[in-house]
Amino acid sequence: ELFSRERIESRVYRIILGTYREKGAFTFWSYALGIPLSSNAIVSWKFCHVLHKVLRDGHHNSLQDCMRHHGNIVEMGQLWGNLHDRYGQLVALYCKLLCTKMEFHMKHSEIRSNLEVTDEVLERVAGTDVNNLNTSIAISTTTSGQCRLSPLIQVIQDCSHLYHFTVKLLFKLHACLPADTLQGHRDRFHDQFHSLKTFFNKARDMQYFKRLIQIPKLPESPPNFLHAASLAKHARPVVVIPSEDEPEQQEDDDDDDDPEPLINVSDVTMDIQIENLQQDLEKLRADLERVKGEAQRYITQLKSQINSLETELEEQRVQKQRALVENEQLRMELEATRRRNAEHEIVQATFGEAETRAQATEQRYTKLKEKHTELVSSHAELLRKSADTVKILSATQQTQEEVERTKQQLAFELEEQKFEMKKLKRDFEEKQAEVEHVKGTLQRTEKVSMLALQAEKERLMRSASEKEAELSSLSQAAQLQQSSLQQERDQSTRELGELQGKLQEKSRREVQLQQKLLEEQFSLLQGTVSEAEYIIQDAVAKLDDPLHIRCTSSPDYLVSRAEATLGSIDKVKKGHSDYLTNMGDTGGLLRALTNFSHLAADTIINGSATAHLAPTDHADRLTENCRGCATQSLQFLKDLKSKASLQRADPASIRIVVEKILKLGEELRPKGMDVRQDELGDLVDKEMAATSAAIEKAVSRIDEMMNQARMDTSGVKLEVNERILYSCTDLMKAIHLLVLTSTDLQKEIVEGGRGAATIKEFYARNSRWTEGLISASKAVGWGATQMVESADKVVLHTGKYEELIVCSHEIAASTAQLVASSKVKADRNSTKLTALQQASRHVNEMAANVVASTKTGQEHLEDKDTMDFSGMSLIKLKMEEMESQVKVLELENQLGNERLRLGELRKKHYNIAGVPAADLPEGNGLDPSLAPVAPSSPKSSKPSVMRKPDLAQKPNLPPKNMVREQSLGLCSCLG
Repeated sequence: ELFSRERIESRVYRIILGTYREKGAFTFWSYALGIPLSSNAIVSWKFCHVLHKVLRDGHHNSLQDCMRHHGNIVEMGQLWGNLHDRYGQLVALYCKLLCTKMEFHMKHSEIRSNLEVTDEVLERVAGTDVNNLNTSIAISTTTSGQCRLSPLIQVIQDCSHLYHFTVKLLFKLHACLPADTLQGHRDRFHDQFHSLKTFFNKARDMQYFKRLIQIPKLPESPPNFLHAASLAKHARPVVVIPSEDEPEQQEDDDDDDDPEPLINVSDVTMDIQIENLQQDLEKLRADLERVKGEAQRYITQLKSQINSLETELEEQRVQKQRALVENEQLRMELEATRRRNAEHEIVQATFGEAETRAQATEQRYTKLKEKHTELVSSHAELLRKSADTVKILSATQQTQEEVERTKQQLAFELEEQKFEMKKLKRDFEEKQAEVEHVKGTLQRTEKVSMLALQAEKERLMRSASEKEAELSSLSQAAQLQQSSLQQERDQSTRELGELQGKLQEKSRREVQLQQKLLEEQFSLLQGTVSEAEYIIQDAVAKLDDPLHIRCTSSPDYLVSRAEATLGSIDKVKKGHSDYLTNMGDTGGLLRALTNFSHLAADTIINGSATAHLAPTDHADRLTENCRGCATQSLQFLKDLKSKASLQRADPASIRIVVEKILKLGEELRPKGMDVRQDELGDLVDKEMAATSAAIEKAVSRIDEMMNQARMDTSGVKLEVNERILYSCTDLMKAIHLLVLTSTDLQKEIVEGGRGAATIKEFYARNSRWTEGLISASKAVGWGATQMVESADKVVLHTGKYEELIVCSHEIAASTAQLVASSKVKADRNSTKLTALQQASRHVNEMAANVVASTKTGQEHLEDKDTMDFSGMSLIKLKMEEMESQVKVLELENQLGNERLRLGELRKKHYNIAGVPAADLPEGNGLDPSLAPVAPSSPKSSKPSVMRKPDLAQKPNLPPKNMVREQSLGLCSCLG
């Protein structure tokens, strides 16, 4: 079976105690929700078993906490009820039983979860309303092994109480209602009675229950509810669970049914009895002597322990004085930190004002763009009016041409009139000549013809006068029309001149606005460049900040930041080219500069943080290139701020330095693992599972240490040990939650990025990222195991408190690397990424609690008396001072040796992690020839979980230029 009965009972006992400690089952459900109940029927069955025990024997508030997850239990029952599994149907029935039990107790809150109530309480609950009385259904099941039979113990206990309640309530119903009305109740009770009796008989015959529970016997026939006197014959069935030592007593009792006397006086003599008693007395005397010897040895050991404790007490007094000095120094550092925080707040306020000014500039830029749009539309309108004016001038010219044509036509008609007049004159002369010619021949008709001719002459004269008057009027009209056309032409010329003047004015204003827009754009560029310079300068300032020396980062995260910076440099180059082409639009360059400044600063800071964990040579080159990146970035930004150097500004020099940083980060990466790429996916799951198992084992071990500490210690030491172990337990739980969240985020990354490829192909394609996850998971598991070992040593007074503090730093750094590895390929908008970051912050808080509780416990166990030198003479004080100086020199010598040893350990660490021997630092002050030679395939005698993982990551200790190593808190910048 998955668990033995003894282990289940011990764990359930601890869970039940936990419900009384926290007055509820919140913690139980917080862990239960993470169990894969939908994938394993046996685990689901055992979970139902544990939940049943919690409901029966846990704190009374556990019922409300379980009811909050009533829907989850129903869903689990429905899920397993739909599957044809040998345990599936059992789980479904068990879930139905638990839901019914919870609903019953929520409805009848007066009845306790273990169904143990008095008759008075039952009478009060039933009341006088017959509608409140109801029956409970007894559940019957099959037997198929101890795993499935174990939960029936609680079922039998519940059934015995429910049977008693049902009998009492049915008698009460028959006292209130007619017998015919309750016929259905009696029939259902008879069916349940026979089912329950059959169930009790079958369970009583099973060997499994005989040593665990005494099952009551039900009567041969059900009670007769028609006779009220039958209630007195009813015997309440009582379930008895014997203690662990009762079966042995019962067996002894069974063997001693016919006891015989130990000494039969009739068979042996008194002498034999006396001899036996004397032999027993001698044995007792020998045992007494042996006990006395052991007691004497124990007393000697206690005296030696007292002497050693007195020596430790004296050492702690010395350490107390040293701690007082260090506390004063820490207080001064705290005040300096507070001043820096105040300055930082002022800088943040200045940054907020700069953002406000940038927003105002952006609004002015928007208004200028709107004004420019209006000017463009006005210009277009003026152009349209100019075109209309040109059309009018063209029409005027056409009209003038028509007038000229009309004038020419009138002149032609005038010529035609003159020609006609001449013709008429010629005709007249011809007529006159003809008259004169015929005058002589027409003498007789002269008078008549003369009158006719005179009339004709007058008519012709009148016609000629009319033609001349008409010609004169036409000439005047042509002159008037020509004068009017001249006036219109002059007016059109004036209007055209005015329009051309306005157009030129608009053009000048447009040029001015365009120039102002260019100036505003350049001013906005200068503001952005200034802000970028501030960001880069702030990053450079952190390189020399003493607090930054505590910050660490991984090569993988540095490589990702450097690659992102290279991409931003390309965008800056393109934005610069676009701005030079069109200086009226700086949007692309501004966005690129903002992104570049943050990424470059991030690369500089993480490069320096990575250098804190790198070999000396790599660290120096990495720090130098980080400063070079800052110098080249500031020079490029300085060129952008000046119009004279704007054309020659080029980020190529920045790219060269960032590529060097990228190359150094890749060199610091682990050089691979002895695993095929197609096995990486399986190895990720195995390492994550191993890490979770290590953390669970650590939590279990801490619980055992807690119980051992309570048995062995008391007083202040017990309080200190409990505080430390509780903080370690909280830290382990926080790490376990972070590992689970990281696993979920990892699955989301794989599903979102593998596309049509398989999961193994995705891991193989992203082998470096996968190796980072594996190494980070190993580091977390190793850190948890080391934490438990250090805590065990501290509780047993065989270890140092500083080891526990260092383990806390190591765990914080390892979990930070796991978060960084998961964050590399995560979506920024992922809710699981947010949950992972919250879990990481929670781990940091819990690690800080471990450090704080450890230091507090160390202070409580130290002697509080101060040093008293009042009774010493001058000579004695001088001698003490010289001895103290000698100790200081000895400690400084030990500190130097430890630093040299730390350098060699780092060399060995990086050698195992895959850094070539040629790349190891030479500046540790050690002779390379004296360095120990690593074997070709180093192996550890520890198990795989206890072995330090192959990771280029060292404990989060300060560098060797820090004198006070034990004054560090848990405020490290974790990548």
